[in-house]
Amino acid sequence: MIPLRDVIPSRTTPGVTMTLIASNILVFLFMASLAPRAAEAFVYFYGLVPAEFSLATVFTSMFVHGGLAHVAGNMWFLWIFGDNVEDRFGHAMFTVFYLLCGIAATWP
Repeated sequence: MIPLRDVIPSRTTPGVTMTLIASNILVFLFMASLAPRAAEAFVYFYGLVPAEFSLATVFTSMFVHGGLAHVAGNMWFLWIFGDNVEDRFGHAMFTVFYLLCGIAATWP
């Protein structure tokens, strides 16, 4: 089942969630505007390539998505659930949580 919304109201404005969604969408739109070879080079440079691991790509890969369904699904769930997690954790700790989850996603 795909969630359409949640029923838990937020007490604060989810600024970090909205910023993350906007950042992810902007990176995706930029990548989509590139020619196919340039987009491939972009993914190779900013995405995480295990054989050529670098600390920088651990962070940049959090914003690189493989296609429209990938970015749409991730941003949909971030929009539905991120505001409540941010509300519970606070803005700073939610940012740390997001980054730690992104780092964990790159772990082999």
